[in-house]
This record gives sequence, C-alpha cells and structure tokens, in this order.
Amino acid sequence: MSNSVDPYHLEDQVGYLLRLASQRHSIIFQNRISKDLTPTQFATLIRVAEKKEVSQNQLGRLAAMDIATIKGVVDRLKAKGLLQATADPGDKRRSIISLTEAGAQLMEQLYADGFGISHETLAPLKKSEQKTLLALLKKIT
Repeated sequence: MSNSVDPYHLEDQVGYLLRLASQRHSIIFQNRISKDLTPTQFATLIRVAEKKEVSQNQLGRLAAMDIATIKGVVDRLKAKGLLQATADPGDKRRSIISLTEAGAQLMEQLYADGFGISHETLAPLKKSEQKTLLALLKKIT
C-alpha cells in the first residue's frame, strides 16, 4: 500500500486495474459466446440450470442482481425462448423460473463457452497465479 508521500499512479490503483481486467474479459466473452447473450444473461442461465427451478427473487440473489435487474434479464431470456416462468402453486404471486427445452439444450455449449472464456482470460497467468487470483477475487467479493 502507498502512503500519502508516494505519488499517485493510476496504473497502480486497484479500481483501474480491475476495470482493465474486466474490459479484457468482456471482449473475450463477446468474442467467444456462442449465443447472443450478455454476461448477466449467461450467469442467469447457469444459475437456473444449477437449481432446475428457482423463484425469481432467489435467482436474483444467486446471480448477484437486484430485483429490477433480474426481472429484466428473465424477461429477455423468456423472449428468447430460453426461460419459462410458472406461478408457484403455493403462492400465486411468486414466479418459478426454469429452463425451456431450448434453454436446456443450450447449456452444454454454454458450459464449454464459459470454460473457454475463463481459460482465455487467465491465459497470461501461470496455473499457480490463476488459482491465487481466483482465491483473492473470491476473498474481496
């Protein structure tokens, strides 16, 4: 850490470096994803696949999105025919989200895309550095 005597260098600041890494990752994501999906849509599909059925509110928490954001993401994925929503039999006000047949068929490719995106993003690092970076990112999130 720098103290107040050291000059401020933007290229040494965590926010700047995280933004550059995020931009690099976003470009890799856009170039490698096999379906016209945003990162939030990708994360949503992965979370739904993991849970099979999930309430929209719980899905938002699992995918780290607020209520308004997850609603928009779910609506767009429903419009693409990848998600479906049904009323919860125990609470008609609550929607249960699940994959459609088309969404389920897409998952194998999305998992492969996700592994490829992560591999390319981390490629400049040695294996040990990759593990360290991932552990440190988990620690600060």
